[in-house]
Amino acid sequence: MIITILAAAAAIASGCDLEAPSGEPGCTRAAVDALKINDLQAVGTHNSYKQAIAPKQMALLRAVDPKQADGLDYAHPPLTAQLDAGARQLELDLLNDPDGGRYAAPLAMKMAPDLPYDLEPLKGPGMKVMHVQDIDYRSNCPRFTDCLKEIAAWSQAHRDHVPILILLNLKEGGLEVPGAVEALAFDAKAMDAVDAEIRSVFAAGDLITPDSVQGRRASLRAAALAGAWPTLKAARGKVMFALDAPPEQVAIYRGQRRALEGRVMFVNIDEASPAAGYITLNEPQEQAARIRAAVQAGLIVRSRADADTVEARTGDLSRQQAAFAAGAQYVSTDYMTPDPRLGAYRAELPGGGTARRNPVR
Repeated sequence: MIITILAAAAAIASGCDLEAPSGEPGCTRAAVDALKINDLQAVGTHNSYKQAIAPKQMALLRAVDPKQADGLDYAHPPLTAQLDAGARQLELDLLNDPDGGRYAAPLAMKMAPDLPYDLEPLKGPGMKVMHVQDIDYRSNCPRFTDCLKEIAAWSQAHRDHVPILILLNLKEGGLEVPGAVEALAFDAKAMDAVDAEIRSVFAAGDLITPDSVQGRRASLRAAALAGAWPTLKAARGKVMFALDAPPEQVAIYRGQRRALEGRVMFVNIDEASPAAGYITLNEPQEQAARIRAAVQAGLIVRSRADADTVEARTGDLSRQQAAFAAGAQYVSTDYMTPDPRLGAYRAELPGGGTARRNPVR
């Protein structure tokens, strides 16, 4: 089996789109489908749900903190449009709202009434999706389950897509401003609720989970290092979730498990952990060697092509070039298409297409 997979990888042309192989020599469906999912590389988006901050509210923020205003001055189209454009990694920020309505009266809307925004979806119980609850609250899908349903609908309509990685950040705390709302912590009950909301939308057969990769091996890390990821043939039309969270939140999510038994999500964790299968390494220039080593070992890595609008304002491609060269399987951007206010900067997969053979794998 290992010889077959290596032979298939060697036979695939560098310009072959793994999602839609041309059928030409070096790009056949059979050869592509024999690859494992950690053998691919694709582009994704950061804070994929995010709408622009309303103009008057942005002006308010800019008067207080111009640097932060610059960093938040970006937006994305609906998730469906991003997937249509080739995004194969999405990122959602969750806020815990078990009773509903906690985030339904943003402070910025009170201080600087502006463009209309429907707050009704925020009033019911369940996880909410937004960036900063009192200032950067506008979302293309304010309810987590609505985001998931949109992704699931697109996936069902495009069953040959390479696996979509969905990153989750769990937001806690808030602005230190009078009248601001504190985001609730994610305790064990909230972690279970996140898994439950995912399973309420995606059937088990549409998910790549830690258990499905680990199988009978002693740990998820052992499975990943042994190459136990599914093939592209088996993974087409599926999604996988990763908890991109600090160690304290990851520890709550894992509980007393050796790895991630019974959980939906992979977790951002040190490469030596029994729960290692995925890791976030967002600084591809400084962390290039670590990214490359993790990818070569068998882990799946997400990195970033740009951050805080810096690269878009300067036209600097060096960060995305480093991420692609280091072999991160999913490279996230705020600019799948240029922002005409800032220039021509965009992040795209070298050679074009939706997914390519990983240059490190």
